[in-house]
Amino acid sequence: MKHQSLYTIAPDRAFVDALALGLLAQAGDDPLALSDMLVLLPTRRACRSLREAFLRQADGKAMLLPRMQPVGDVDEEELVLTAPGSAAGALAELTDLPPAISETERLLLLTGLVKAQRNQQAKSDPALDPIGPDQALLLARELGRLLDQVQTEGLSLDRLDGLVPELYADHWGVTLDFLNIIRTAWPAHLAESGLMDPAERRNRLLLSQAELWRESPPTHPVIAAGSTGSIPATAHLIATVANLPQGMVVLPGLDRVLAQEDWGAVVEDATHPQHGMAVLLQKLEVTRADVLDWPDAGTGPDRTARVRLIAEALRPASTTERWRGLAESGGLDESAFADVQWLAAPSQSAEAEMAAQCLREVLETPGKTAALVTPDRILARRVAAQLDRWGIQIDDSAGRPLAQTEAGRFFVLTAEAVQKRLAPVALLALLKHPMAALGGRPGDLRKAVRHLEVTGLRGPKPAGGPQGLRRALAARRQETRKPPSEESIQAALGTVDAIEAALQPLLALMAGGDIGFDDLLTAHIQAAEALAATQDSPGADALWRGEDGEMLADFIADLMPAAPLLGAVGPGDYVALIDALMAGKTVRPRYGAHPRLAILGPLEARLQHADRLILAGLNEGVWPPEPGDDPWMSRAMRSAFGLPPHERRIGLSAHDFAQAFAAPEVVLLRSEKTGGQQTVPARWLERLATVTERLGLDPILPKNNTDSQQRMDWQRHLDSRDRLPMLQPPAPRPPVDKRPRRLSATRIETLMRDPYSIFASRILKLDVLDPLESDLGAADKGNMIHLALDRFTRDYPDHLPPDAVARLIEIGRDVFGQEALARPTVRAFWWPRFERIAVWFLAQEAARRPRLAQSYTEISGKIEIAAPAGPFLLTAEADRIDRYRDGGYAILDYKTGTMPNKKAVGALTAPQLPLEAAILKNRGFLDIPPGPIVELAYWKLSGGEPAGSIQINDAADPDELAQLVRDKLTALIAAYDDPDTAYPSVPRPGEAPRFNDYAHLARIKEWSLGGDADGGES
Repeated sequence: MKHQSLYTIAPDRAFVDALALGLLAQAGDDPLALSDMLVLLPTRRACRSLREAFLRQADGKAMLLPRMQPVGDVDEEELVLTAPGSAAGALAELTDLPPAISETERLLLLTGLVKAQRNQQAKSDPALDPIGPDQALLLARELGRLLDQVQTEGLSLDRLDGLVPELYADHWGVTLDFLNIIRTAWPAHLAESGLMDPAERRNRLLLSQAELWRESPPTHPVIAAGSTGSIPATAHLIATVANLPQGMVVLPGLDRVLAQEDWGAVVEDATHPQHGMAVLLQKLEVTRADVLDWPDAGTGPDRTARVRLIAEALRPASTTERWRGLAESGGLDESAFADVQWLAAPSQSAEAEMAAQCLREVLETPGKTAALVTPDRILARRVAAQLDRWGIQIDDSAGRPLAQTEAGRFFVLTAEAVQKRLAPVALLALLKHPMAALGGRPGDLRKAVRHLEVTGLRGPKPAGGPQGLRRALAARRQETRKPPSEESIQAALGTVDAIEAALQPLLALMAGGDIGFDDLLTAHIQAAEALAATQDSPGADALWRGEDGEMLADFIADLMPAAPLLGAVGPGDYVALIDALMAGKTVRPRYGAHPRLAILGPLEARLQHADRLILAGLNEGVWPPEPGDDPWMSRAMRSAFGLPPHERRIGLSAHDFAQAFAAPEVVLLRSEKTGGQQTVPARWLERLATVTERLGLDPILPKNNTDSQQRMDWQRHLDSRDRLPMLQPPAPRPPVDKRPRRLSATRIETLMRDPYSIFASRILKLDVLDPLESDLGAADKGNMIHLALDRFTRDYPDHLPPDAVARLIEIGRDVFGQEALARPTVRAFWWPRFERIAVWFLAQEAARRPRLAQSYTEISGKIEIAAPAGPFLLTAEADRIDRYRDGGYAILDYKTGTMPNKKAVGALTAPQLPLEAAILKNRGFLDIPPGPIVELAYWKLSGGEPAGSIQINDAADPDELAQLVRDKLTALIAAYDDPDTAYPSVPRPGEAPRFNDYAHLARIKEWSLGGDADGGES
């Protein structure tokens, strides 16, 4: 017989709207009848949705709404006040219930127990390593989840005994030691503290509520709607409501399609969308036939064909043989796919673009609403970014992780910068954050930080802490090439002083050993507030305001009382702990979201209303999610213990999908590839495809329809732009009086190969910045080797010492320095090569010294070149000039990198040595007497096998080459003294420099042959 208190709302009806209509019908003309009702719903969001549904039905009229509350939120005060004498037992138990322990306090207490347990195990078992507090916290979180599952299912941890066969008992013993934490140590702690686990307390309250209503049924209607009773205590309360004189239970989308003989298989199939309700009906001891259709008096398009389609597609696997006669049975045709779009995108970015299109086009119809439903948060963020092109701010129900908000990120960056001892990357990330002000104006701090960055933070990583930054600035003051001005040094030191003052308490704590987590947290808060302070307001005003600041404040307020429970932690573990504790905290915007569009997770989409649903991310592992692994029990053990299988998550996801599929308009959407990897369609899509093919409706499938291609074409049109004219290479023509009147020999080569680089560096004054925290590079290696050879040659200009190799290696060790030699790359690769270079170099010296009168190393020279716009100064610093006893000169250049070939030197496209010869020939090296130039040579110092080699330029007479290069330089300078002469970028690609610091500025890849607008290789 029909059960007069059990109802269902069909999937093709908007649940909350139908529920509101039905309750309004029951209230009739009595304006107070509605307010007398109590409606129990699964979530707070469902309560808000029902409230909105009533407002839609009210049509602007005033209305007293029913009382709405989530089914798990029991009003304890009402229970105590309304409990009759006959419910004295329940009342006594209720008043004696301890308060619930906070989630954070429980997590930190369990973390301490887990850490102690694991470290105790590590002492007795050498194969096990101790764990840090951040790892212990993750394990504690998993233990807490298991504890919640056990308590939610009403199970006892005593069932752990005998759960594992003797064969695996030793291995199980390690896990059992951890589980004994929640079996013995944890209950003892709760009893001692007078607290209770939240899940256990909720169960007790729900059972007390059920007992109270059984003993004294309420005089007002109670409606439990939208729940499938997946929590046993909730199912017990639903059963109680069903038996109340004015109780009603409204189930969401109970199946009316499957034959009764197939329904039994649903109970056994945890992945089936109706599994939860089938189990609930068993507990209620009723059948589907006993459940009535909800009398909502609603109207709308008939979507029963679509409801039947999804029921057939998702029928239990053991009954799929019935698909064979599906086409002949009738009742299903293309009308089942009315208002359904089935799309497949080639990539996740294309999937986001299609989803954004589907949302945006809804706004063309006044009043129409739409929602994207997906568990994929990356996809959700991409869709939100795509909608931003239309100025649409969309509400993502999942919110933003606190750690990714402005306030949350600033708080974490503060700790990271201090933990890393003010390393440049971490420090700049903090100081360039919008919230950083250091007690002044944020804009002034940005200028000061940029100044500090250029003056002291670029290049190799400084030593740690404020003193390390000061030493780095002192080293810059001693540089011989382009040292910063004293004013710049002092300004940077002032910024370091301000940073130290703001961070000092946290710096001091993190420079020591283990310290109390609560002390670190207090100092961390003080540092963050000091950094956020402006000249007009204290840091607290900036740090804790706004939605993200308020959420951060709530996080801290919850954490502070429990922080001492973690005890002492290492400073190196602090940031990882904060990250782990902050995980799961989200910030949801209260204002500014679009009124007709939303992004929902499958859980949030339950019972929601929208005219169009875009179901996206429909790939295996995303929706449905992976069943997941239990770190504590195998599947067989979970079953034996009494815990539900992981597959139940898939069943709940399937129910969400089936309900959403019955919306007025539906878009099914997936990406064929994610991250370059092929994806597998969700099992529900595969089943839909099979049923569709059995029905002979193949054109509907995404592989056959043109909808996806049409959407992609639309996107191409959206992204297209008018064809831009072919970009021309840059050819700046600055005024002659702005052009350089002085260049070194190496820069002359740059002027010949890439004039634009001279324009950018010498005219625009755009200096190349060193990388942050850069490792020593090839240039550093070359400089060290040059300096070592220079010092040795100066120390021993006339004769070689008896221990020449040892002496050169000693000089090299001093030049390299302890800090460089401590680096693995230098110690393992550079230093052995230098030792081989030393042996090879001294062998050459032993052969050359008898013929030499004198050697000049690292010597500077210059000459003036007459030019139309006035004298032009050519400068050079020669690595080495040797004067032979016969009066001739050899100019040598040490090369630790690539050497120019003889042809380039002879053709004067590699003019460095010929230009040095021209300076020497014209007595530009003041300390060197005149004489013929007899040799131009490159010494290759590789440190390999062989360690070195000599390339003598014998293609032309060096004296003649010196004159030729001077004449060529004179003509070149005269050309650039012409205001019509441009500074082109790499005018001869075959002679382009190997390294070009200004290629991006010249946009070479955009205009060079074979380049493209997307920055492809040219």
